[in-house]
Amino acid sequence: MPSYRAGFFEVPHAAVYVLMTVTVLASGFCFIQAGGPAAPAELLYRYGGMYATAIARHEYWRLVAYGFLHVNFVHLTMNMLCLVLWGAHLERRVGPAYFLVIYLCAMVFGAVIGNGIHSTPYLTVGASGATSGILGALLCLWILGKLDLRFDFFAINIGLNIAFALGNSRIDWGVHLGGFAAGLIACAVLDLIEKANVWVLRCKFPEAVKVNLTLLGCVVALWAWSGQAQAIAAGGSGWVPALVAVVAYCAVVKTIDLALSVKKGLAIVVAILAGVNAAAVMLSGWALASSCSPRWPTGSVPLDNLLATFCPSPVVISGLAAIGAAALTLWLCSKEISRGIEDVGFVGTSLRAERSRRHGL
Repeated sequence: MPSYRAGFFEVPHAAVYVLMTVTVLASGFCFIQAGGPAAPAELLYRYGGMYATAIARHEYWRLVAYGFLHVNFVHLTMNMLCLVLWGAHLERRVGPAYFLVIYLCAMVFGAVIGNGIHSTPYLTVGASGATSGILGALLCLWILGKLDLRFDFFAINIGLNIAFALGNSRIDWGVHLGGFAAGLIACAVLDLIEKANVWVLRCKFPEAVKVNLTLLGCVVALWAWSGQAQAIAAGGSGWVPALVAVVAYCAVVKTIDLALSVKKGLAIVVAILAGVNAAAVMLSGWALASSCSPRWPTGSVPLDNLLATFCPSPVVISGLAAIGAAALTLWLCSKEISRGIEDVGFVGTSLRAERSRRHGL
């Protein structure tokens, strides 16, 4: 995507609204549980706050959950303002799929780096690491000459954040700096991937397809972190499963690219993705069912509540969720389906033209 001239403020887009909605709902739920505009440490810990030994105890879900919880209404408001102010620029520039990748990378690695820096017990929550990653990614694009923001945008925003942090001793510098660095690096890596794509896979996807593939990639990553994947990997050389996964991923990506190049290809791809999403939800349900017998407390209140609802009838709930995932995919991609059905070859041509114009992000 070519660089564009941006003003200081930008209208938010879909991914920003989704993240903001989920964050407000999650934090608001904690406030309701606490009975006020602030959540106590015990409640934040039970619902996903990041703490000193979380990684050592393999509670990896906290690396994401902590980013959707906030201490109080002011904390939530400040982070959502940053998400809107910075996220709108980044999403418009790189699209929702890459925006989500950068956001999640900053959230996860911000927590990991913060965890490594802390030498004493701590509890941290908030989207600060992820939003700092957005600012880092914007700075990366500006350095690469692919974002026409003025220098004062970065001077003002970085300066205000430093000043605010210096005035608040409860700010977790490790998460902020880790998220900022992760966002900057993730953006640079994505730029290299896009440049390599021109010569290797030569693919270009509509944003709806790219977002869906990104979410499916997250599901695969979660599976790879599970004990089942580790057991499979232990059966052979460590690099063999990774190499197979990379080759399989490239094959899937190229197959989808070829499908998009034919008439009606976009509609076919969306229909296939709806089926794959349903299968992923069903498989996730079967994996979750293994936690039902015997069912022990997981230490996560949301997960324990989910299991309490899910375990009495896992097959039925998994099936309904799979049908819902397929229906939701078809509904969200209804414009792409209509475009694909009416396509007589222009979709593939336009994607190839866009691919030839791209040089990185």
